[in-house]
Amino acid sequence: MASGLVVGCIYGLVAVGFTAVYNVTGIVNFSQGDMSMLGALGAVGLIGLGLPMPLALLASVLTVGLLGIAIERIAIRPAGSDVMRGIIITIGIGVALQGIAVIVWGTDAQPLPAFSGETPIDMGGVTVPPQALWVLGCAAALMLALYVFYTRTYVGKAFRACAMNPKAAGLMGIPNTAMRAIGFFLSSLVGAIAGVIVAPVALMQYDTGVFLGIKGFVACIIGGFGNPIGAALGGLVLGSLESLSTGYLSSGFKNAIAFIVLLGFLFLRPGGILGEMDTVKR
Repeated sequence: MASGLVVGCIYGLVAVGFTAVYNVTGIVNFSQGDMSMLGALGAVGLIGLGLPMPLALLASVLTVGLLGIAIERIAIRPAGSDVMRGIIITIGIGVALQGIAVIVWGTDAQPLPAFSGETPIDMGGVTVPPQALWVLGCAAALMLALYVFYTRTYVGKAFRACAMNPKAAGLMGIPNTAMRAIGFFLSSLVGAIAGVIVAPVALMQYDTGVFLGIKGFVACIIGGFGNPIGAALGGLVLGSLESLSTGYLSSGFKNAIAFIVLLGFLFLRPGGILGEMDTVKR
């Protein structure tokens, strides 16, 4: 179950990244998982160039966040308000990022050193690797930081206003284009953080982002698409179910569980556990 919570935190972070873009554009950003891949591989490359690990992690995460802004400005904004066109563009961006990763890092899995060693920690009879605690701690801190940003800062409140009603927010003087850029920045930043904290636990390679993106998307469906709290909860639920299926059934069912749960929620409760947040009104 502990491993399920760790994996669930990663799925939850990727899912929260989905909501940051969806709420202000209506677009499902299918390149979200590839941002996680790029963040992790970027950190590996910078460490290989001789940068200290903390600086390499910070530089990689911020660079991917800025890449999200560039993608919104260069690729998404010219497409206008056509949601389907925007979704197709994000799929193309994901494929392009995978191709770039193959050229730069090759097809082999790239290791990222653990943040504080690999000696297991005994916690009440449960052996936990130190990196698992980093995953849980970073995920909790990031969720708290996002909550404070959304509820206590002017920019965060403006972002929520654009998510609730872009037209009304624009009439009140809130620049929708800036909020869209912030949405892509947050989405890419959160995805990159998820990638760098999970990379020491699971080796990262050019196509790993596809699987993370799929699991994050399923987590959104479980919790309620567009609902950040639901996305985080959905990630924990999915990670726990995968862990239980591995323990009680077979490891071969691990990836199938996500699709079974996805179909179950689409048929029985399409709004998710907490319900969808229908915030994008046009």
